Amino acid sequence: DVQLVESGGGSAQVGGSLRLSCSASADALMYMAWFRQAPGKAREGVAGIGTNGVAAAADSVKGRFTISRDNAKTTLFLEMNSLKPDDTAMYYCATGVYCANVLSPSEYDTWGQGTQVTVS
Repeated sequence: DVQLVESGGGSAQVGGSLRLSCSASADALMYMAWFRQAPGKAREGVAGIGTNGVAAAADSVKGRFTISRDNAKTTLFLEMNSLKPDDTAMYYCATGVYCANVLSPSEYDTWGQGTQVTVS
């Protein structure tokens, strides 16, 4: 089974930046994405990317967050800039084989443990 390990979370000031990483135990994963979940809220898609490099991002993070993956497709990144308090959440990395909607949690079958991001 594929294992995902997130890192890079922490605390940041409003307007600051953080870079999250997700290391996978397998290569050439089809779809990878970042999700987040704040206390009392549903898990929401942040950004997702396929093997062809085509990416999608939630409207709330467009222009501020950038998703990318390395050439071996074993590491996923999320560059987060201009952070806002509303970005505070646990951030999860996920991978799936067939994803009609890369921002839908139900499309993914493997998840990491998450990394906390706090913006204040």
